[in-house]
Amino acid sequence: MIKTIKYSKDVDLEKELARSQFSYDDVNETVESILKDVKARGDKALIEYTEKFDGVKLENLEVTEEEIQEAFDTIDKELMEVIQYSHDNIKKFHEKQVRNDFLIRQENGVILGQIVNPIEKVGLYVPGGTAAYPSTVLMNAVPAKIAGCDEIIMVTPPTADGTILSSILVAAKISGVDRIFKVGGAQSIAALSYGTETVPKVYKIGGPGNIYVAMAKKMVYGEVSIDMIAGPSEVLIIADESADPVHTAADLLSQAEHDKLAACILVTTSEKLANEVSKELEKQLKELPREEIARASIETQGRIVIVDNMDDAVFVSNFVAPEHLELAVDNPFELLPRIKNAGSIFMGHNTPEPIGDYLAGPNHTLPTSGTAKFSSPLSVDDFVKKSSFIYYSKQGLEEVKDKVIKFAENEGLTAHARSVSKRFEK
Repeated sequence: MIKTIKYSKDVDLEKELARSQFSYDDVNETVESILKDVKARGDKALIEYTEKFDGVKLENLEVTEEEIQEAFDTIDKELMEVIQYSHDNIKKFHEKQVRNDFLIRQENGVILGQIVNPIEKVGLYVPGGTAAYPSTVLMNAVPAKIAGCDEIIMVTPPTADGTILSSILVAAKISGVDRIFKVGGAQSIAALSYGTETVPKVYKIGGPGNIYVAMAKKMVYGEVSIDMIAGPSEVLIIADESADPVHTAADLLSQAEHDKLAACILVTTSEKLANEVSKELEKQLKELPREEIARASIETQGRIVIVDNMDDAVFVSNFVAPEHLELAVDNPFELLPRIKNAGSIFMGHNTPEPIGDYLAGPNHTLPTSGTAKFSSPLSVDDFVKKSSFIYYSKQGLEEVKDKVIKFAENEGLTAHARSVSKRFEK
């Protein structure tokens, strides 16, 4: 059922552990058309696309205060407590990421520094419709709020009756979202990028979505900034003989149920564990409501890689650069310094990946498809921008003027050199 590989230096990891990528060609034309239409027709286009794709004709695009209050009145109180608990953990973690301004003073009167400013207007996309992802609201809105963004605008598709699920609205209000709009898909990305009569234009868009949302974000980059282009979810588990096969199989399936293209990889030094996990996967699959999705993921994207030692396990993991990495070993802290490429790392036998999805505190918006080799989880940094500043006194400029002129003349930029030399002509 799940493909098993015996790793050696001759194994082509690029081929054996290739993760499915979206085929962009079949959606790009549709997305481009939607973007142009919303840019040209604004709210009218949004209402038409919402009726076409979500099956509901809206009178008003924006969620009202009355709807938000109704969400607080009707939500399961235990769930609301869980959302608040998650919010507080996420806030506590992300507050540690706040960057400060700095200043460097030199004796000759030169002053250098950096100031950190929040991005004033940000847009957050939250998947919706039949699904509910209040955790996504929290993971995006909390760091934006901590960063100090003036306006946090959220878009999410409505349900068939034209409402937004209570858990989404409650999470948005708790985490400081300023305005919420009942629109999803590529059309919502267009609205945030260009602005409409109702939806304000923002400077940066964050949040995960389907292929149409991902491609829309890619196309509008430059008009606005984006957080990342996220692919299918993925988990890699490094396990030795101390790992429990039941738990390991369950952890693999927790990602497999996301998407038929989700990649679930076990890398283990124990052939016995590999065999037991393979059997356990089949057993647990039959118990899942989303069996069809999870089975497709396991059979097409799932892999068990048997390695000779932990050095090889770490090498394979760093090569894959997984979104989620579990270290299912007795002493994960020994292994941690050797992990170079991973979105988020889950340590030991009692830290399953879903703990990070919902409420541990670190962000669950993570780099996928190997991009953890060069990018990071969503953070407060994604919602700020930095400006440097430079002040030179007359003495400070005189001390370096010849060096600047030399550099400028070497690059053939005479006017650059003269902007300095002119200040010292008598």
